[in-house]
Amino acid sequence: MTTAEEFFGSDSLGLAVFERMSSLLEEPIEVRVSRSQVAFRRRHGFAYLWLPGRYLHAPTAEVVLSIALGRHDPSPRFKEVSHPTPRHWMHHLEVHSLDDIDEQVTAWLIEAAARAT
Repeated sequence: MTTAEEFFGSDSLGLAVFERMSSLLEEPIEVRVSRSQVAFRRRHGFAYLWLPGRYLHAPTAEVVLSIALGRHDPSPRFKEVSHPTPRHWMHHLEVHSLDDIDEQVTAWLIEAAARAT
């Protein structure tokens, strides 16, 4: 796959979330599409959209947004938070509607993008 449109296919929520995120983030942002996710990058990746229905038997959300922060954020909105390296905390947010990409999520994305330079 080479474009986000191809990745999301008929998943209208996934594409809408991608478009909303693209409009919220300031340039320069690079988008990389793989078979498993759509990554937002600067020098490093900082946000990833993926479709759990492709990997899980009974997903609880249509879309997941994973955000790489340099700290643990205790928000109950995150389904899971992992600490894969000493400098990175991955925060996994289930997205059920476009309204889930609100001011709080925008602030996390801006914080993550600033760290990725």
